[in-house]
Amino acid sequence: MYKRLNNLTISNSFFLFGARGTGKSTLIRHRFAGNQLFEVDLLDPVQAEEALFGISELKAKLEFAVAEGKWIFIDEVQKAPKLLDVAQSLIDRKNAKFIFSGSSARKLRRGAANLLGGRAYQFHLYPLISIELAQDFDLLRHLKFGGLPQAWRGASSLDAVRYLRSYVSTYLKEEVAEEQLVRKLEPFTKFLQVAGQMSGHLLNYTKVAQDVGVSDQTVKTYFQILEDTLLGYTLLPLNRSFRKAAGKTPKFYFFDTGVLRALQRTVDQPFDENHYLYGLYFEHFLIHEIMRRAEYMGKDYRYSFLRLNDQDEVDLIIDRPGHTEVAIEIKSTSHIKKEHAEVLLKFSEDFPNSELYVLSNDPNHKSFGRVKCLHWKQMDWII
Repeated sequence: MYKRLNNLTISNSFFLFGARGTGKSTLIRHRFAGNQLFEVDLLDPVQAEEALFGISELKAKLEFAVAEGKWIFIDEVQKAPKLLDVAQSLIDRKNAKFIFSGSSARKLRRGAANLLGGRAYQFHLYPLISIELAQDFDLLRHLKFGGLPQAWRGASSLDAVRYLRSYVSTYLKEEVAEEQLVRKLEPFTKFLQVAGQMSGHLLNYTKVAQDVGVSDQTVKTYFQILEDTLLGYTLLPLNRSFRKAAGKTPKFYFFDTGVLRALQRTVDQPFDENHYLYGLYFEHFLIHEIMRRAEYMGKDYRYSFLRLNDQDEVDLIIDRPGHTEVAIEIKSTSHIKKEHAEVLLKFSEDFPNSELYVLSNDPNHKSFGRVKCLHWKQMDWII
């Protein structure tokens, strides 16, 4: 098992959210190997039925486990959110300690589920990042197959391709159908393919709606479903007013390049640094790395991008409370030139106090005016 960076508590109840396949259950069982766990696996049909229709019997089992000093681990809690009411009672009366994992926050948030009013911390687990893979890390493989653990644990390229195809064809569609997140599965399935082509680009809801054959509002709902099921996130354009930023055209990024390539039906296609999509996947990878590493370190950052004109765009802007704002241009090239810093130099005219970085595959440190050019592995300077 790869050593994960997120710092789970062992002193308080907590939620661990993450997309299916990121290794939540494995991590919990490993971290709490020295503590006794009473586990309720809601992916198991028998246990799920008990949680839904035999709550009194299950409650008695939980009370007994708490009396024995065990942690209670409820896996995929969104499938039986009423268990959270039981948990709150046991936390308040018995000082019980609970671990809740979930691959969808939609039912919890939109179903007015009891999120325990601060009694439980919240953590996230993402696909593996480079520092977690350590000596196994290979950039090209990560761009091709992403960071889901099953695509790495001794998996051959063929195994990774088969797993990612299965993930897309089975999990993504079945999860949506099972959770009854959409009324009709067929247009959502078509939407996934179109959304895969849009990842990392400005969202044109009208164009996507036309391609899928649904309304603009339905497309917005579909993207929200992807966010709620932790399969992607929206990156807003920079604006000093959060409300104004939310009204401008955002970007959407799928959470994993392997899943993205499977959606695009290119996961088995030849791919190297000369591929025309290499730069796009490298941008996905690096934005994921920065955000996830910062969150695991406990940073409370906000992220955005800025489109200066029809051609020029700052890829990532980091709002760091108590520190200088950072603007980053991401380039996949191994040979950085001054022209690669031009967008940041334009940006600096209106943002004179920002730190400016170009992150790339170039191993040589360079500077062009205020713009520092670093190899992407030196992102710790920024975080």
